[in-house]
Amino acid sequence: MHFLIIKTHYIAPVLYLVCIFLIPQLCEAAKIIVTASQVPLMTDNTTKKSLGLLSYRGGLLLTSKNSNFGGFSALGISSDGHRLIALSDRGSRLAGNLSYDKKGNLTGLRNTHLDQMTAPGGGVLLNRSLSDAEAMSPGVEGEIIVAFERQHRIWRYLPNNPEPKPIPSPRGIEKLPFNNGIESLALLSDGSLVAIAEGTVTSTETIGWISNPRGWSPFTYKLSSGFRPTGAATLHNGDLIVLERFYTPTLGNKSRIRRIPKNIIRPGSELDGSLLAELLPPGITENFEGIDARHNKEGHTYIYIISDDNFNKFQNTYLLMFKLVE
Repeated sequence: MHFLIIKTHYIAPVLYLVCIFLIPQLCEAAKIIVTASQVPLMTDNTTKKSLGLLSYRGGLLLTSKNSNFGGFSALGISSDGHRLIALSDRGSRLAGNLSYDKKGNLTGLRNTHLDQMTAPGGGVLLNRSLSDAEAMSPGVEGEIIVAFERQHRIWRYLPNNPEPKPIPSPRGIEKLPFNNGIESLALLSDGSLVAIAEGTVTSTETIGWISNPRGWSPFTYKLSSGFRPTGAATLHNGDLIVLERFYTPTLGNKSRIRRIPKNIIRPGSELDGSLLAELLPPGITENFEGIDARHNKEGHTYIYIISDDNFNKFQNTYLLMFKLVE
């Protein structure tokens, strides 16, 4: 049975792919020194914590002298919040342990390792046209599913197997611009996958797909104000949260997070939702592309986002944590 056919109860994104992503000693990942410096949400007000329907719970500026560090476009956080993985535009995988203070605020990243993702056949991904990982999601069989652009495709990395398995791509993916592929990938509460293409600045909508027993069915995702989707995650109740970015050379970076009700996520629909928060100056602004969410036993939802510095010395890698105010 193909994995796209499987329907099951929602499995929280606990990053099941233990060997490939979370236990470096089993995957021959190299230890890397990463400096994590705490940063305020606002540059002009270090005490401000509220941002729309989110409450700031700590942020980190991540730096490393390793030339392969950076470019992170996909993010995964374990269900207990202690482990992180991030995938980069160059096919690198960063893994590490997150630290918190007594109030549960994010304070650090330690025990960090960096290795290279693999291709079918077991070789590492080195060619930029093959290694541009832009989105990831857990799967219902314990795998990690990764969407790549430039050469648009979706691969699944099964537990205890470093060699990925290509899966059938949505019809029309081959027509996407080489640098505007699938940027958002999430596992829904019924076991289906949602994939959303980045789209173009001039468009009012972009295409997305939802998996079904026959493969994939299309839907549209509404665009507005020059924002484009760059990441997605599923909340505990089944709603989808989508990270969006805006950039122009004159206005710089802006980001926002929207919430899409689960009942409208279906084939043929237009996905449009409510605004949770916007990251605007004088707050931290960067090229945020990766997002994940977790729900703890006390009933609180936490959202994490990571920025892609494009391996540009004038940009930064930020990891921010928020609590959803409900």
